[in-house]
Amino acid sequence: MLHRFILPIIFALLIYGFWISPDFKEIAAGVSIFLFGMLSLEQGFRAFTGGALEKMLKKTTDKQWKSLVFGIVSTTIMQSSSLVSVLTISFLSAGLIWLNSGIGIILGANIGTTTGAWLVAGFGLKVKISAYAMPMLVFAIILVFQKSKNLKGMGYVLAGLGFLFLGIHHMKEGFEAFKETIDLAAYAMPGIGGLIVFTLIGMFATVVMQSSHATLVLIITALAAGQITYENALALAIGANIGTTITAILGAMSANYQGKRLAAAHLIFNVTTGAIAIVFINQMIFAVDVVSANVGIADDDYTLKLAVFHTIFNVVGVAVMYPFIERLVLFLQKLFPKPAKKTASPRYINDAAFDFPETLLESVRSETLHLYDNAVEIIAHGLNLHRRTVYSEAKLKPLIKNQRSVIDFNLDEIYATKVKMLYGAILDFLARAQMALPPDFSDDLYELRGACHGIVRSTKEIAQFEENVSLYMQSDNKYIRKEYDAMRLQIARLLRQIERLRDTPEDDRDLLSLDDFRMDFERKNIVTNGTMDDLIRNNYITANMATSLMNDIGFLHNVVWNLTSMAKAVFATRSQEDQEVNEILALTEDDLDEIAEDTAT
Repeated sequence: MLHRFILPIIFALLIYGFWISPDFKEIAAGVSIFLFGMLSLEQGFRAFTGGALEKMLKKTTDKQWKSLVFGIVSTTIMQSSSLVSVLTISFLSAGLIWLNSGIGIILGANIGTTTGAWLVAGFGLKVKISAYAMPMLVFAIILVFQKSKNLKGMGYVLAGLGFLFLGIHHMKEGFEAFKETIDLAAYAMPGIGGLIVFTLIGMFATVVMQSSHATLVLIITALAAGQITYENALALAIGANIGTTITAILGAMSANYQGKRLAAAHLIFNVTTGAIAIVFINQMIFAVDVVSANVGIADDDYTLKLAVFHTIFNVVGVAVMYPFIERLVLFLQKLFPKPAKKTASPRYINDAAFDFPETLLESVRSETLHLYDNAVEIIAHGLNLHRRTVYSEAKLKPLIKNQRSVIDFNLDEIYATKVKMLYGAILDFLARAQMALPPDFSDDLYELRGACHGIVRSTKEIAQFEENVSLYMQSDNKYIRKEYDAMRLQIARLLRQIERLRDTPEDDRDLLSLDDFRMDFERKNIVTNGTMDDLIRNNYITANMATSLMNDIGFLHNVVWNLTSMAKAVFATRSQEDQEVNEILALTEDDLDEIAEDTAT
């Protein structure tokens, strides 16, 4: 909701700024180019993430001090604490590091990000860095167009550095020109009021630009141009440090509990550090003067003194927080507890059902349908379709033809929590129920056990099918795409037919329609009807495609047989005479094989 108002406000302010001052355009362009450079730099470094980084991570974060050093070094190299934070959250979520190591990396990243201030203050404002930006961009573009992932990554890193340098140059030029129009120093506020106000301005600027590094560069260039006072620049730097956590919090809203823990740790650290800097601002300024005098920084070189201040208050913050990391971890674990795994539990089977055989049988029947409903989520997503699409009244063929995007879902997790756990509970109940039921009901119970087994087997068959369907439904080869769409259509129609049988009154259910479906599936089997041979003979598909098709047709054959058998067991009429008639008329698998052979000849 907040984002809806922020973006129009930012646009309105920018348009107003462009209208009243041409110099503002150059500053805004400098900030934009700088931020684009940050994005390019991040994209470049992402190209080098992978197995080697994970191995290095385990070795370099197994101790608290190592994770701190890792945060410092990685942020110094990447010049992006946000990228290090994102990577840390992903490593933490993947279980590659512990929370205390993640917090150590974040603390180190806060120290590492101060090197950016040193580079800009000590180098960027004293040298015409735009002269270095142009050659970097030329070489970067050449590398970006290479096929090698590493060369592309180097290209994006070079492009990022080039845009960073170019952005700093334009910001510097903009502030120099802006000085002639408006003197921001005239609005400087002394005392604690100015400290608080400019801290809030620094926070706001960082939230808008989504980069404390960019805000710091802006502060340094404004300070160098005399647009703000040294004291106000210190307050802006404190605000930028706090503001950068807002971005992490927004990013963690959609993250898992580990991401929320790390974002909260980042917020606690930066707010604590900012509070310390505000309360002890005079002592900090004195410490900056002492350090500056010892390292040869002139009294009036406020840009370098700002870099010293930025380093000192971050180091002080780390020194204060480092001993409390373990306590912080315990606090965050209580604040954001690990969510309990949502596992499917039985809805219908319970010990009360043992009193009456009919009730027990009906409860198992209902629980079998519950298991089937959970499995449909896997089956539908395995076809890259949504369950609501399958069960809708819309025509399936055009829906499938237009659905080309792969649905991102964790098949293994859904199977483990919604199918496997429930299946285990059903089997345990059936083992006890077998002893309690009279012999007349044993056959029905045995069929329902087989139905549950068929449901589980179907999810496993779809798991085998899912990888190929995701690949070939997006293929440029129209023949292989057509065959996989046909298979998706067949299973989707089966799911829809089973759902319609469920909604049909018991006496009106036509279970023989399931045999019709089986027969139709066998008739359309491209292996037995000769279509596969035509596709291979005419070179319409490759040998690998043919192998995949044959395997997947086998998987789907099992799915069709298992699910139709399940539907027969669950939806069978309670009338014994009707049931016997259906058993006589029902086709066996051997019957279907014979029909398929007759069709082929």
